[in-house]
Amino acid sequence: QVQLVESGGGLVQPGGSLRLSCAASGSISSINRIGWYRQAPEKERELVATIISGGTIKYADSVKGRFTISKDNAKNTLYLQMNSLKPEDTAVYYCNARNWANVDFWGKGTLVTVSS
Repeated sequence: QVQLVESGGGLVQPGGSLRLSCAASGSISSINRIGWYRQAPEKERELVATIISGGTIKYADSVKGRFTISKDNAKNTLYLQMNSLKPEDTAVYYCNARNWANVDFWGKGTLVTVSS
């Protein structure tokens, strides 16, 4: 089992920045990939960014050049630095981890609201 706890969401003005954190615990060594998803009101959950075992990083086209995913292995923490935020980035952001058996684990999410 893997437990994930997100933090760092909040209200920010368009053009502003936020950094999300995801603290992981449990069977960390079983994780094959870890990343961020988001779900806006009345929309399906979508991939934002992910780090795959070996170091490959993937971003959604909508966030390329604005968001940066990173992790601190010593702290078992995943980050998402979000810059140049837009109203359409408003969503609940979820941390996701997948293990080698392709089982997904999810955090409870943190709300990001981009509004003036």
